[in-house]
Amino acid sequence: MTPTPTSPASTTPAPPPDVEIKDAKIIFDPIWADLEADFGRDRLRFPKEIILLGGAPGAGKGTNTPFIAQARGLTCAPIVMSSLLDTPEMKVVKDAGGMIGDREVLAILFRRLLKPEYRDGVILDGFPRTTVQVECLKMLYEKMIQLWREFYGTPLGIHFRQPVIQIVVLFVDEKESVTRQLKRGREVMLHNNEVRRTGHGQLWEERATDFDESLAARRYRVFKEQTWDALLSLKDIFHYHLINAEGSIHEVETNIVKELDYQSSLELDPRTYDRLRTLPLASEIIVHARQELVKRLDGYALTMPEVFERVVTLIDKKVMPIVIRHALSGYAQVNSEDTLLDEPTALAMLIDIFSERGYHAMVDVHRIEIPESVDLKTGKISSRSKKVYRITIRFRGSEIRRG
Repeated sequence: MTPTPTSPASTTPAPPPDVEIKDAKIIFDPIWADLEADFGRDRLRFPKEIILLGGAPGAGKGTNTPFIAQARGLTCAPIVMSSLLDTPEMKVVKDAGGMIGDREVLAILFRRLLKPEYRDGVILDGFPRTTVQVECLKMLYEKMIQLWREFYGTPLGIHFRQPVIQIVVLFVDEKESVTRQLKRGREVMLHNNEVRRTGHGQLWEERATDFDESLAARRYRVFKEQTWDALLSLKDIFHYHLINAEGSIHEVETNIVKELDYQSSLELDPRTYDRLRTLPLASEIIVHARQELVKRLDGYALTMPEVFERVVTLIDKKVMPIVIRHALSGYAQVNSEDTLLDEPTALAMLIDIFSERGYHAMVDVHRIEIPESVDLKTGKISSRSKKVYRITIRFRGSEIRRG
């Protein structure tokens, strides 16, 4: 039977408890060999997107993780490394006298990443933290790229999409970090005192660093020296986002959205992106949309004044009276058989004029066959084609005040 992704990691003998290997390749190769042996190469289906989330103590990782997931369209729970090390797999290692080193952390993490719920993407909270973990992450990415190329164009290709790894670091300075840690300590103490007094509720974790300013400052410095440097070393390889997390929750969420905005060139397969890249992004065409609209309208008035005047008259006499009657709903539909609209330029003028006036206009062309005569001998019906322009106008309707 093929083991599940949560099976105890590794069949390769672990080093003695008092020895921890620091060579990344020596650690990675046997872990990967175990994965291939246990699952099979065609079952090594890692997440399409991996977000490495880092942040100083008090930066708000727990608060903002759900919002980061929402911004990236991820529905699975994050993998929190501190919790991962409390799993039954790690308990087996501890009970056997083993040491929770890089090898054990990486072995269980790689297997966890193979769980089906992470296929579209997952947030890794607290990884990587050491130089060895950084190097092994690079090796994992290389393996994921190899799998993508190997299975591209095959029936299994959908399971091996181009991987994307992004680094998200929530930044607060040391002063803000210490302030938030101590604030958390006060909140924890108040909560736990109430739980102890009433006997109701669950106690929250009490960390020494949340009650001592010097320890809180030291915890921040340890983060800067270890996790910060580990993530920063990947900046030139993966997509790196440094997010200011010192403001209000709303301000931080705004910063997150700005940083993690959709970037198709990073996410799509290069072949797919190459087919689409000639089409402009909506964000690009709206940048100068107003200026372009003004330029077009002035051009109509200067180069085709007669047609322009006729279109304005049509709107004024035939369309606007109906639109005005629908001022409450903000929606009007007008049918017109005016031959003026047979000219493509006149249609473009009509749409642009409504846009300049603050309306959203759409025009559909409908051809209606109208019977005119019947051949009594053959039964054949002769019809003429009538072209009807259906003009749809949308705008902000009036709000009716009710007592």
